Amino acid sequence: MSVNPVLLEIFKNRFSSIAEEMGVVLQRTSFSPNIKERKDFSCAIFDEDGEMVAQAAHIPVHLGSMPLSVKSVIKNLELKEGDMAILNDPFRGGTHLPDITIVAPVYAGGDKPAFYVANRAHHSDIGGISPGSMPLSSSIFQEGLIIPPVKIVENGKIDEKLLDFIKANVRTPEEREGDFAAQIMANRIGIKRLKELIEKYSLETVKGYSKALISYSERIMRETIKSIPDGVYEFEDFMEDDGSGNKDIKIKVKLTIDGEQALVDFSESDFQVEGSINSVKAITLSAVFYVFRCLVKEDIPTNAGCLAPIEVITKEGTIVDAKFPAAVSAGNVETSQRIVDVLLGALSGALPDFIPAASQGTMNNVTIGGINPVTGTPFTYYETIGGGMGASAKGDGESAIHSHMTNTLNTPVEALEFAYPFLVTEYSVRRNSGGDGLFKGGNGIVREFKFLTDVEVTVISERRRVPPYGLFGGEPGKTGENWIIKNGKKIRKDGKFTEKLSKGDVLRIETPGGGGLGQKVVK
Repeated sequence: MSVNPVLLEIFKNRFSSIAEEMGVVLQRTSFSPNIKERKDFSCAIFDEDGEMVAQAAHIPVHLGSMPLSVKSVIKNLELKEGDMAILNDPFRGGTHLPDITIVAPVYAGGDKPAFYVANRAHHSDIGGISPGSMPLSSSIFQEGLIIPPVKIVENGKIDEKLLDFIKANVRTPEEREGDFAAQIMANRIGIKRLKELIEKYSLETVKGYSKALISYSERIMRETIKSIPDGVYEFEDFMEDDGSGNKDIKIKVKLTIDGEQALVDFSESDFQVEGSINSVKAITLSAVFYVFRCLVKEDIPTNAGCLAPIEVITKEGTIVDAKFPAAVSAGNVETSQRIVDVLLGALSGALPDFIPAASQGTMNNVTIGGINPVTGTPFTYYETIGGGMGASAKGDGESAIHSHMTNTLNTPVEALEFAYPFLVTEYSVRRNSGGDGLFKGGNGIVREFKFLTDVEVTVISERRRVPPYGLFGGEPGKTGENWIIKNGKKIRKDGKFTEKLSKGDVLRIETPGGGGLGQKVVK
């Protein structure tokens, strides 16, 4: 099939707009503030083999790993017209258990799906030993309900027995049911729009241009890699602790650039640990996908072609390629950030004018659960808090923003206080927390919660001991701090902790700033 460049651009935008519309439906029909307000979800379109064709501008850590979930569904289930599959197993392409993926086939007259649509949403509870399903765990079995690929919708009807089983294992069943319904509706709008596209242009044309877009992205990625000086670039950094007593867990990369190909080798990273910071390989692939996609200056579709010229090597059983039944709830949110820091650090040796200093390097995860005193029912709250971005050769880093592997919003104070029994007593920019230099790192955030009922709090954060690095003489960003305030007394907490707090207690999170870049000019 000959490719018309005008039609190629049209299809690029049509595919991505379908994924974006799926996201709009998911956000507007969801129940939980985590999905409705923070937009902690992702939507994408895949070809008949499970290769990603297009994505919406959603969460990087979801989108790089979702193709493995779709392929797991294709391998394990026969999805017919009107069926949808659900799964969250991190060892089958998932990230961590709260991230639940729903996959649907798109039939266009044949006996096999022509495409698939899928979305992944972070549910604020999926069971486990602590509210919010982000515990300081030592095994995945402590983190919540593990869902293998299984049909949640068959012939257009939701499997009520399966839904009841899931609801019986979570703290907030009505909210989960509402969010599942939103995910299902998002897939239905994706199916509808793809069928309309096929009806307008023909199946052969739509499939042809989906493959052409993947080839186009691969070609541009190869040109991008070719523009990086050939060589071997190494960098290492550390996870501070795993919440179970293990400290300074190394992540090391050896990046080899050879013409238009890249070899990314993490095999010298430390072995997996007892705590929950272990990363499954899907997350490592997502981080590599994200970093190399950021290097591309052209406006290309983000699809399977972007990874084609990149080989990722890991050693099974390490912190970046954990084996079952490792605890993994924090690997998705924290270790993914460090993998990005390490890969960008390596690339800084090759592209000093393009690569920024380290951003905050954590998502500052806060989960809070308890019994709502008004309704008498359980509630679970989950939030990631932004921080400072690293400075670059073009200017200072952005302040008070989510960076790298997260792309969520914050929960607005009004929405948070409406939905949960606590107050936000401070929400501000953390002044002077960015690293100094020719260009300064961005500042972090201060977010303070006062509880109106007894709660159980879990905080999983990094960069509390090891600061975000500066580059080329720039100073590191300021490390973050976690505090509990009881009766006016401030108690400093570790980067990872779980604690039961009483009505009137305060949780204060001060997030890291980004690293500075270049030596400051003294006048």
